[in-house]
Amino acid sequence: MLTISKPNRLIPLLAGLQAFGPLSIDMYLPALPEIARDLATTETVAQQSVSSFLLGLFIGLLFYGPLSDRYGRQKLLLGGITLYLFASIGCMLVSTAENFLLWRFIQALGAAAATVLGRTIVRDIFPIHEAARALSLMHLVTMIAALLAPLLASYVLLIGSWRWLFAALIVFSAILLTLTAIKIPETHQGNTRNNSITKVYLAYLKIMCEIKALGYILCMSICFAGMFAYLTVSSFVFIDHFGLSPQQYAWIFVLNIAGVMALVILNARLVGALGTQKMLNYFGLLCAFSGLLLLVSGFTGIGGMWLSIMGMLGFISCTGVLGANCIASLMRAYPDNAGAAAGLAVAAQFGLGALLSVLVSHLYDGTDFYMSVIVGLCGFASFMALLLTRKSEISV
Repeated sequence: MLTISKPNRLIPLLAGLQAFGPLSIDMYLPALPEIARDLATTETVAQQSVSSFLLGLFIGLLFYGPLSDRYGRQKLLLGGITLYLFASIGCMLVSTAENFLLWRFIQALGAAAATVLGRTIVRDIFPIHEAARALSLMHLVTMIAALLAPLLASYVLLIGSWRWLFAALIVFSAILLTLTAIKIPETHQGNTRNNSITKVYLAYLKIMCEIKALGYILCMSICFAGMFAYLTVSSFVFIDHFGLSPQQYAWIFVLNIAGVMALVILNARLVGALGTQKMLNYFGLLCAFSGLLLLVSGFTGIGGMWLSIMGMLGFISCTGVLGANCIASLMRAYPDNAGAAAGLAVAAQFGLGALLSVLVSHLYDGTDFYMSVIVGLCGFASFMALLLTRKSEISV
């Protein structure tokens, strides 16, 4: 582990790196209907820009994690943020739906570097027992930004074009690029710096062959993917189906983010005393119960919009704490392959998220049925995956 004086001061910056993915989606969700109109395309194609971004993240995350174990974190991180910046310019200036999907994919390839390496650097500079707490605090800072993003975006749309939102992402990435170059040194000093590329990527196979490790990956990935199924069609469900305004929809989004923040704060305070596994058990049960509410809402219509909102609140609130505790458990088990462990786990999140995003987009029938059912099933599946983590210890 690299010794850095006062590493806690880096948490806001590392949280900013982790926020590239969520901000790139949250920022423009209220604008999806306007983007479809402006680019003369269908709602389905506009929704596919979410799927395109998630696919780019999935590929990029698999690429950056192991390479950072071999070549280090900093150069890959700076290169990825630079790619993101130029792709954001492409998104802002685009004139066709096809090019918009392409630039969103390239933008995600850049965002993937910040998304995975921000987490991996935590493992490099914090003691093992503090990693879950640091990741939780990072997620809290990220959620504050994500809370403000859709709300501010909805009001920006009252006075300007959706292209202004990508201008904001350009400014954000330029600031983070500068701060990263100044504040974050090369943090990886591990033994894998001498490994061959083949051996570095074989770490994926080693991790996937462990049942307990697979349980952690599936638990966080299924919950996260369910959230992205919600994000893909939620603006259409609440604005077009339930008749809310973009501003009202943004406040529902704020409610969900507030729930995430509340559980992240609770986790940061208790994880040191109770341990990651107990916290995972508690939040896994909440995820499953929320899934039950959504299934009831989807199949019976009881409670209408409000039961759907409450079920989604419980489910989405679990995403941050399940992710932080699962990632910390994985990186604790694979200290020499922390980049590969984090890369595989986060790649699985976004890869499964892309699949469910495409699925719910194609199934969407103008109601909340498929959104509620798919997310509800994810709540149960995430809890079932968590049961795999009760198997024997990971053999490192």
